[in-house]
Amino acid sequence: MLAAEPGHPMPALLKFLLIALCGLGPMVLPGRGRAAERPNIVWIVADDLSPDLGCHGNTVIQTPNLDRLASEGTRFAAAFTTAPICSISRSALMTGCYQTSIGCQNHRSGSARFPIHLTGGRVPVARLIREAGYHTTNLSLDDFLKPGGPVALAKTDYNFVWDPGATYDTNHWTGRRPGQPFFAQVQLPGGKRRGESPGPRWPEAVMATLGSTTPTNAFTLPPPIPEHPVLREDWAQYLDTVRQVDWEVGRIVARLRDAGELDRTALLFLSDHGISHIRHKQFLYDGGLHIPLIVRGPGFDRGRVRSDLVEHIDIAPTTLILAGLPVPAWMEARPLQANGPAREFVFAARDRADETVDRIRSVRSPRFKYIRNFYPSRPLRQPNRYMDDKAIVQVLRRLHAQGALTPEQAQVMAPVRPREEFYDLESDPSELRNLATDPCHTAALDRHRAALAGWSSRTGDQGREPEPEAVYLSYVREDRPEAGGGRLRGDFERNVELMLRWREERPMEQ
Repeated sequence: MLAAEPGHPMPALLKFLLIALCGLGPMVLPGRGRAAERPNIVWIVADDLSPDLGCHGNTVIQTPNLDRLASEGTRFAAAFTTAPICSISRSALMTGCYQTSIGCQNHRSGSARFPIHLTGGRVPVARLIREAGYHTTNLSLDDFLKPGGPVALAKTDYNFVWDPGATYDTNHWTGRRPGQPFFAQVQLPGGKRRGESPGPRWPEAVMATLGSTTPTNAFTLPPPIPEHPVLREDWAQYLDTVRQVDWEVGRIVARLRDAGELDRTALLFLSDHGISHIRHKQFLYDGGLHIPLIVRGPGFDRGRVRSDLVEHIDIAPTTLILAGLPVPAWMEARPLQANGPAREFVFAARDRADETVDRIRSVRSPRFKYIRNFYPSRPLRQPNRYMDDKAIVQVLRRLHAQGALTPEQAQVMAPVRPREEFYDLESDPSELRNLATDPCHTAALDRHRAALAGWSSRTGDQGREPEPEAVYLSYVREDRPEAGGGRLRGDFERNVELMLRWREERPMEQ
């Protein structure tokens, strides 16, 4: 079967032939198929959620609705985001391109003075769907569930310039034209619901909705996380955000069933990246990159579990094929419907997060992970107002100052970082034993190092040079919620000044 070389976009004709050979039935070309032949398509996108579901093996909590969705569709056990931060992840997801290819690799980038425009004919996939006759919306849960009427635009977080009026409709999906299929994104707060510090408000909300909370003694913390009451309570509250997402998915499915649309709808559930935690969000370890992905719809077998490597950007071409549309040649993703050899590698990148300048790249195969740090003279956990305001990070910093962390737990607090990291994920799934200097792994290291260099070159990685100072200052000095207010604003500004100083003292290495 024809397949693209990993990292290469497939030509449109090749993609179309590939899909036609996959046994998915007749293709529906734009403007030629009957509306009834095209399914509705619903993306359910949760914030900050790792695959801590029952169907993924979590026995601490129950997720019956997502488990049922997996039993009625296909679960992707090895799905990874290309970016561990929301805006860069969502910019990539909506285009089917690596964020580094389209200049969206820096979090919350794009300003009035320095806008980011998509080039080469690229447009958001929602716009392609709408131009093909779909009713398209991007909704909160409440707006999706309501009986009709006008709807507001929920979280987008695209770093590029885009036209909302050409991309999304402003009325509810029940108000679409007779026979018109709809495409809806439903945005769920997910792991963000637990807030910056464990407190009573979220448990009270969970009790009101679910009738119970997760006991703090019901689980073992992941190895990189030290034992501490705040960290244990935070993890319990995170697990309750997973339970909440499961409950919300159940309501979405019920709404579609009550409207008589469930059997005509392809459902895709995923998160933008992993849990926001000490060594997860903002990092390229699996804790930040491994995401849940379930697809229920035409072309996806019931109860199947796929273990091949997939990337979250694959959702874009997958959606186009579900809608009977060709995949543009500029998309770098691979549709999930494609047969042929599995991916050998998946790639990820992390660059500036709010005020904090960084550049990290990774390549992962089924067994190994290679990480390249381009600022090795800086701490792995640099100052960052958003993360440093979290109680879990404050506890970690105190424990480190007290010398209370194990060597493995203290790795994330090291004053400098290795230029290269290499992990055997079979023997070390927590990525704690760096094998980059181990001669027994030289051949595997060389193969992954070459794969990352080839991907960076092929896809035109736009983070290879530091962000110009004027652009950086324009972005970080705009009025953004990440900057906070009062004391927190002062912390943010101090970090900006530190980044400017380190620009000369601890620069990017090539």
